[in-house]
Amino acid sequence: MDLLQRARRLLHLYKILPKERLGQNFAVDSALLLRMIFYASVNKADVVLEVGAGLGFLTQLLSQWCKRVVAVEVDPKLIRVLREQLYDLRNVELIEGDVLKVSVPPFNKVVSTPPYSISSPLLFWLLERGFDCAVLTFQREFAERLAAPVGGKDYGRLTVTTSYRAEVELLDHVPRDTFYPPPDVDSMVVRLKPRKEPPFSVEDEEAFFELVQALFTQRNKRVRSAIVPFLRKRGVRRENAIRLADSLFLHDRRVRELAPEDFGALSNEVTRKICEKALLQ
Repeated sequence: MDLLQRARRLLHLYKILPKERLGQNFAVDSALLLRMIFYASVNKADVVLEVGAGLGFLTQLLSQWCKRVVAVEVDPKLIRVLREQLYDLRNVELIEGDVLKVSVPPFNKVVSTPPYSISSPLLFWLLERGFDCAVLTFQREFAERLAAPVGGKDYGRLTVTTSYRAEVELLDHVPRDTFYPPPDVDSMVVRLKPRKEPPFSVEDEEAFFELVQALFTQRNKRVRSAIVPFLRKRGVRRENAIRLADSLFLHDRRVRELAPEDFGALSNEVTRKICEKALLQ
């Protein structure tokens, strides 16, 4: 019985109607799931986190390749399926709840087809944790934003903040009929490898991330204009904010034209100039 048939049978057996709001589209291509395990170089020493275990197809395969699977699922009905279908797998730990809110034991790899609705918060949650490698499926548009070229239409906050934390590789295009029920969009397999050291120096990471977020709300403006609201929020007097903005090395560049390392340099310059001068209200 192939995975599509198994998915239909289990959903019918447990009287489950996939919930669109929870992004319940189950991967039913065993070749895709095996490739993801291969891309993560999963071995018997690994503890692998799976977010959104669903019907347990990937969970089952992972259990054959790794030391332990930590499978998180938010839907109580699917937890029942997982408990009953995977009861004999001693190296699978099931956790019921929202991965962003529950306590998750340590893991060193992530292999998952998570709900698209949590892509962004899940990504930032992961990048705050230590692990070796993550292989995930994301909506194609989201994946392309992760690795967008500087100045491109998809280039933005997500690109810059992710590249600071991790190396990003777009691996496979995944057609929508790889899932059941099929989503409205195609997907991509993405591999993330957290950086041991950031690719450029940032003196104040909190200020850096806030600056990136603030500037990309005005991506087509020049830095001298886009940065003033950010400076005002940090307590700089308006006239001083305008003067400081005009003095910046990159003041005449458009936000979308700044490479990730430019944002780092800009953040460092702003941080130093605010500290050096009495610019606050």
